Parts: sequence; C-alpha cells; structure tokens
Amino acid sequence: MLTYFGDWPGWTETPIDENYRLIKQAGFDATLIWWDEEEWADFRTLPARARKAGLWVENVHASFDNAGHIWEDTAAGQAVFEYYMMCVNDCGAFEIPTVVMHTGHGSHPLPPISELGLERFARLVDQAGKLGVNIAIENQCAPEKTERAMAILERFDSQSLGMCYDSGHGNVCALGREMLERFGHRLKALHLHDNDGLGDKHWLPFDGTVDWPIIMGTIAGKGYKGATTLELGGAYKELKPAEFLARAYDCAVRLEVLRNI
Repeated sequence: MLTYFGDWPGWTETPIDENYRLIKQAGFDATLIWWDEEEWADFRTLPARARKAGLWVENVHASFDNAGHIWEDTAAGQAVFEYYMMCVNDCGAFEIPTVVMHTGHGSHPLPPISELGLERFARLVDQAGKLGVNIAIENQCAPEKTERAMAILERFDSQSLGMCYDSGHGNVCALGREMLERFGHRLKALHLHDNDGLGDKHWLPFDGTVDWPIIMGTIAGKGYKGATTLELGGAYKELKPAEFLARAYDCAVRLEVLRNI
C-alpha cells in the first residue's frame, strides 16, 4: 500500500476534495489526515471525503505544537493530554487504525519525565487498547525528544503502542536510526522523506542523502508489513500538482521495491 501525506504546489489553493482526487489519480492507495483545526477547520469531515475519493485513511497525525507540556502539572499539560485522548477516541469513532504523536515541540526544552506524564501516557495506551487503536510515537530531529520517545516505548510494552519512523528526522539525528534498530519490531507507521542531513526539508526520496537501501532493508528486516508512506513538503514550486504527484508516486514505488529485495 502506498500512502501520500503532505502538500505540493497549489495544495492550499485547491479544494481538499480535488487534492484527494489528485492523490488517488496519481496511483496512491491511502492518505493521512492532520487531526486539528490548525490546517482544516472541518477536519472531522475529511475521513469520509478521502474515502469518497477512493483513499484509505491510514492514520491521523496529532498536532505537536504543545506536545512537551504533557509532562507538566499545568493547565497546558492537561490540555495536551485531553487533546491526545480526543485523537485516540476519534480514531476509534472514525475507524482509523493509528494516531501519530510527538513527545516535544519546536525548540522548547523537554520537561523532566514525571509520574503525572507517565500516568497520562498509561491512560492513553489503555484507551487505545480498548478501542483497537494504535499510538505511534515518532522519532524527532532533537536527540532529547527521540530519547523521550524511546523511554515511553521502554516503559509501556503494549501492542497498542509502537513507533513511527521518520526517515528525514533520522537523517538529521542518528539517534532515530538507533530507535529504528531497537524498536523497529513495533513499527506502526512510516514518514518517508529526504534531506541533506542538515535540516528537516521533507524532500522527495532520492533527492537527498538518506541511504534508502539501508533504511528500507532495515524496515523490511523488522517485519513491518504496513504502508510505504511519504510525508512531503512544498519544496517543488516549479512543478504542477500532477507532475509533483507523479514523481512522488514513482519514488514510493522505488521504495516498495527496496523493501522487497
């Protein structure tokens, strides 16, 4: 299964239903949804609209704007917990298998691991298990955030909790590749994109320095059977949407081949 998530030239100017049509027309089987009104005020209407276009909704991506506050005994911390719980419950209600989460946000330093934060994650994992939903914790560009993601995976050995491997983040911060080696048997989702190793660019695969044969071979070796998922940004302004999506689809097919060598 090939999944597309991200934008392209004209993404925000084109109605979302047309965007979904173009993704399907390019050959993709599925898409992801940013689960917050930050991008789409009517985000809860999107699963039905994607499915109408013939796309399976592979997972939702929770907003990470305030993710690090979950460790704090503050109103902001409680708000993050309640938002994450909403995402889990919504996945159950909309029959979406997985929600992807970050452990921190922006350049903000992470608060120390707290018992309250661990209790919140325990409740999230418990609720996900009851609903048959997966939580996928993502590696990030900042080492301390990836370390926190690994700490959560170590703490909660649950079928409902796993990881999302982000290849761009892993190319900037090698600790992400360590996370893949250690917890790849618990992969629930992929975010595949490329960069120059210096910053999080969200380029098309094979346009940067990610060692794709090694990465896809590792993913295959961990027994991952899920979708090959691209997470791309709008760095290709010279291309028309259909041209960009055609290139993206070709990249996804090449990655699938590497998974099956």
